[in-house]
Amino acid sequence: MSGPLHVRGSVVVPEAELAWRFSRSSGPGGQGVNTTDSRVELSFDLAHTTAVGPALRARALERLAARLVDGVITVAASEHRSQLRNREAARERLAALLRDAIAPPPKRRRPTKPSKGAVERRLAAKKQRSDLKRLRRTED
Repeated sequence: MSGPLHVRGSVVVPEAELAWRFSRSSGPGGQGVNTTDSRVELSFDLAHTTAVGPALRARALERLAARLVDGVITVAASEHRSQLRNREAARERLAALLRDAIAPPPKRRRPTKPSKGAVERRLAAKKQRSDLKRLRRTED
């Protein structure tokens, strides 16, 4: 479970750059809920990391700007009763977040327009429908 965080292909975050914090979690847990620090916060300093190249880092910083606090991204997990499962959930969540942030931008849409035949067919269908409705009208 511990060890480097594999984000994608060549992007691997070393364990030393991940900061963990543990606290008491709300919700189910029985008698152990008051004594076990099962809530997990995983922090990663995106602004000063060496694991991500400069171009990918700039892209990630731009895309995650709303979630960053002083260049640090924090992910919390408290949905499981055990700290171990919450740690795994936090790692998966951080990896997915970073994967989406460093993904290349989507290809630009190439603008197209309908063919001349398609426009003519559409107008002919509209004309036919219009004629049909006109013929249904009662003359007063």
